[in-house]
Amino acid sequence: MRVILLLVLFLSACASPAPQFFGAQRHDITLEGIRFAVFHDASQAEVIRLGYLGRDARAAVPELMVIAAERTTGCQAVPNSLRSRIPGDTGEARLSLRCPGG
Repeated sequence: MRVILLLVLFLSACASPAPQFFGAQRHDITLEGIRFAVFHDASQAEVIRLGYLGRDARAAVPELMVIAAERTTGCQAVPNSLRSRIPGDTGEARLSLRCPGG
């Protein structure tokens, strides 16, 4: 049982991008105490929230995901482009970016 618990804790600290973002540049950032991994590839990004959050703490996460992508990539998020594969999920989202020179 201990081995399973340790494995779950270890894997929950990892962030793997979706296949479309394999090879993308990874950036890590902490905003308001919440850790994010941002995978940046050309004009898009995938943002993964790391760690557990209770339901009450999740409301601010989508806005923080946009900020995380903008700060780590130096690009501007396209308004209203943030999408999650699971509606309402605050663990993962993708967004379109407008990058300087691109």
